[in-house]
Amino acid sequence: MLDTVVTVLTTGLTNGALYALATIGLSLVWGSMGMFNMAHGAMLALGGYLTFTVCTQLGLPLPVAVIAAVAGGALFGVLLYLVVVQRLLARSTEHFETSVMIATAGISIALEEALLVAFGGQPLKQPFTVSGNLHLGQSVVPLLDLADVVIALIVMGLTYWFLSGTKMGRAIRATAQNRDAAVLMGVPVQRIFLQALAISGALAGICGVLMSSVTQLTPWFGDDPMLKAFIMCVVAGLGNLPGAIAASFCLAIIEAAVEFLAGARWGFPALLFIVIAILIWRPAGLFGRSQIRRL
Repeated sequence: MLDTVVTVLTTGLTNGALYALATIGLSLVWGSMGMFNMAHGAMLALGGYLTFTVCTQLGLPLPVAVIAAVAGGALFGVLLYLVVVQRLLARSTEHFETSVMIATAGISIALEEALLVAFGGQPLKQPFTVSGNLHLGQSVVPLLDLADVVIALIVMGLTYWFLSGTKMGRAIRATAQNRDAAVLMGVPVQRIFLQALAISGALAGICGVLMSSVTQLTPWFGDDPMLKAFIMCVVAGLGNLPGAIAASFCLAIIEAAVEFLAGARWGFPALLFIVIAILIWRPAGLFGRSQIRRL
């Protein structure tokens, strides 16, 4: 019984940490811009492939490769804003949410196809790894899982400090809470949008490295985490970062328990059932607040 609990908790906490890291990047952009970035999964894959390329093909140390993934993700977020999002905002804000969803979906397909052409469809092994196991009684916990959880928690802690303890972070939070009031208070909203996408891209870069270390690196490996990250955002309430983190850990543990008891194929349907039940009970999410818009 104890071995079962350790196995479920290890899987759930590892997946929860990685889901949470993917979720806060998605939730940050939604909260500050009202934008669902369909290219977020492809950005995870980009981060994984950047680390693979820098480490295995250029022969540079692993820390440099991870930094390259973070920088590459941030740069992609900046380019996404300058080339696509800024133009859509300038053209029309009335249908911005729909237009940017379609545009980023197209960018996601293009980026994944570019990775396919460059690296092929054969699964690759991420050079980021930690060998060895931790023995808890008769249970075995891979040190790689522990390393991923610790790194993810550190990154989330730094993100929380940035959003709550810096001027730029407070400006992002102010824009997320009330964009019109932020503009009246002199907050450069357009620059905040750029910064939010850059931070989201950087988080996607490091998250892609960690996720591909426990799975395999393919051009499409980020699609499933992005879909689950969206589920976590909806359950928590779109734009609620602390709630998204809590939802990620709770749902990941439930998913791990269902997969252990009923089989791997039932994990995702169980998550969808939970989402439907929560949205029927609380349409704005567990931690979200309903809004009234006057037309």
